[in-house]
Amino acid sequence: MTAQPKPVVIRKYANRRLYDTGTSAYITLDDLCARVKLGEDFIVLDAKTGQDLTRQVLTQIIFEQEAKGAQILPTSFLRSVIRFYDDKMQTVLQHYLEASMKSFMSNRERMSGMVGKAMDKAAVEGGFSPFNPLEEMTRQNVALFEKTIQMFNPFGAMFGEKEEEAPPAQQQKKRAKR
Repeated sequence: MTAQPKPVVIRKYANRRLYDTGTSAYITLDDLCARVKLGEDFIVLDAKTGQDLTRQVLTQIIFEQEAKGAQILPTSFLRSVIRFYDDKMQTVLQHYLEASMKSFMSNRERMSGMVGKAMDKAAVEGGFSPFNPLEEMTRQNVALFEKTIQMFNPFGAMFGEKEEEAPPAQQQKKRAKR
C-alpha cells in the first residue's frame, strides 16, 4: 500500500499573493483552480499566522468561476445553503453534501455515458427526456439524505414512519387516537 503524498503547502501573504512552497514560485487562483481539476491536493496557510485558509480560497475560486460565467450553482441552491448557517442541521447538511458529491463523482462517468445515450435517443425519437437518469439520481440522493437524518435521530424510524408504510393494523390504531 502506497502512502498518500502530503498536500503541497501554499502560503497566502497579506498582499493576497499565493506562494507555492513545492515549486518555490508565486501562483494565481487560476493555477489553483487547474490543480483542483487535476485532483492535486494542497492546503493554503496564512503566511504570517499559519491559519488554514484552504476553505476560504476554494470558496474564492468558486466565486470567481461563477463570476466568469461558469454558473453551476443555482441561485435557489445558494439561498438554501445560506439558510443552513447557524442552523442545528448545519452538520447534517455538510455530511449530506459531501456524500452526495462523492456519489456524484463516482457515478460521473456512468452518468456521462447515460446522458450522451439519452441525448442521442431524444434526437432520434423526440419527446424522450434526457434528464430521467438525473431524476433517478436525485431520488437516490433524497434517500441518502433521509438515511443521514435517521443516523442523527435514533428515534427517527419510530416517529418518522409514514402512515402508508405502517401495517394496516397500526394505521387503524393511529386513526383511532386522532
